[in-house]
Amino acid sequence: MFQFTDMFRVDHLSIFVGVFSALFALLSVIYSFAFMRGRKKLARYYLYLLLTLIVSLGCIFADNLLFLSVCWGFLGLLLYLLIAFGEGKRTSYTAKKTFIIIGGTDALMLLGIALIWHLSRTLEMSEISIHLNSKAAISAYLCLVIAAFAKAGAMPFHTWIPDTAEDAPVPVVAYLPAALDKLLGIYFLFRISAQMFVMDAGMNTFLMALGSFTIVAAVMMALIQHDLKRLLGYHAVSQVGYMVLGLGTGNPIGIAGGLFHMLNHAIYKSCLFLSGGAVEKRFKTTNLEKLGGIAKVMPLTFITFLIAALAISGVPPFNGFTSKWMIYQGIINSGKTGGSLWILWLICAMFGSALTMASFMKLINAVFLGQPHESLKLKTIRRADPPPSMYIPMCVLAALCVLFGVFAYRLPLHMFILPCLGRQWEGIVFSGAWQPLLATGLLLLGIVIGFVVYLFGKGTKIRRVEPFIGGETLEEHPDMRISGTEFYNTVRDMESINTVYKLADKKLFDIYELGSKITFGFNAVLRYIHNGILPSYLSWCLLGMIILLKSLFFK
Repeated sequence: MFQFTDMFRVDHLSIFVGVFSALFALLSVIYSFAFMRGRKKLARYYLYLLLTLIVSLGCIFADNLLFLSVCWGFLGLLLYLLIAFGEGKRTSYTAKKTFIIIGGTDALMLLGIALIWHLSRTLEMSEISIHLNSKAAISAYLCLVIAAFAKAGAMPFHTWIPDTAEDAPVPVVAYLPAALDKLLGIYFLFRISAQMFVMDAGMNTFLMALGSFTIVAAVMMALIQHDLKRLLGYHAVSQVGYMVLGLGTGNPIGIAGGLFHMLNHAIYKSCLFLSGGAVEKRFKTTNLEKLGGIAKVMPLTFITFLIAALAISGVPPFNGFTSKWMIYQGIINSGKTGGSLWILWLICAMFGSALTMASFMKLINAVFLGQPHESLKLKTIRRADPPPSMYIPMCVLAALCVLFGVFAYRLPLHMFILPCLGRQWEGIVFSGAWQPLLATGLLLLGIVIGFVVYLFGKGTKIRRVEPFIGGETLEEHPDMRISGTEFYNTVRDMESINTVYKLADKKLFDIYELGSKITFGFNAVLRYIHNGILPSYLSWCLLGMIILLKSLFFK
């Protein structure tokens, strides 16, 4: 490690996160050239993106906690300003909600920093090593963890992410909630959990429990969404659970898997949002019921989206598989240290991955492969793929999904991830017999054989008819169309799960809405008390004096 001032620190981790933060900023700017064309105040928009990169690099290379907190706060303000460039009806509400959630947790971060100063008399992260053996130490750790969770979008501080995904401009979503905020949140969680505090079994269990809950709960919410961007937003929350789960294992392979998944998620989630943005730009909607069958007019967008969807679902040989596989191994290894709950965390992680695949089957069918909505008029469209400035970032990210999966050991792990662990990486042992190059070759061979079989079948004479359902053609009866959004209605109809969904629809699990109701309720009580009637004020003054005198003289 090269430390050139008391304010900054440059090591493998900060360089790795800084490089990819700059890459995502560049791709988002390039994508914005076409996507944001025609909107007002674009000079200010690009200025905010540049400032976001600069301030994020300040967070990444900071060694002083106070300086980091200043940059952290500016990032919340810039996110608020960038969300405001959205064109939705709820943009102002979403921007305010995001700012309040992140700003509130920033206040807890300052409290945690004050406690750290009290415990260690230093604010340099490289000099802090605190054991979790006191209430003050645990409180300081939890305050910083909450700030990291809010930035990354882990439950219960996640509710701003689906709203932002739906209402903010797509390049902003792809750059901040999908990529940069995940990098910064998990980066900071790694700093405090692996370097600043000495973890114990109880705190590791807490992280793994919260990570597992985030995985399953968020992906269950994604299953029932009817908006493309909101569905992707819930998946962005769910994937944070894997990162927290990996770091919570406390062993080298689990931590490395969590960091690798942090990078992988930023890549494929940005690709998904950018590809979805291409669909939104062309067809002016992200409502799944109003899309369908557009793969034939947007083949390039379909390919990039499909690759990213397979990656997030953990399908080999894409990058998401390797990082999830490492997290699974970390969970199993955590059981060797005496923990008895590892099987529960493993079930949650694998179940979440299966539900992710299920929800993306629904999404791909509803958007690209299903029966098109009558308003699309696809027969009049020859090609609808976006211009180069939009599809180049999509293709770059899709290519990284493939490269970082096929060459996972040679490229991302040995170049970026394992050096971040220092000497700990020498203790990593990869179990199993996964050979990515061999597996990729066999998969490609299977695809070639399937294509040959398809060509032979195409040579035979077949009868072509219009698609029909129940004997009725879709052209004559468009109401018979199946959009794909109904795939998992049976899940919602289950009585126990439906109750939870109804409570979620009422915002019962939204920390912002709960805080608003408590705050306004308290204000209503105060307004009732301060009614402007003099006898009431005198009564409250008398009651206050009685309580004060009793506390002073009648102990």
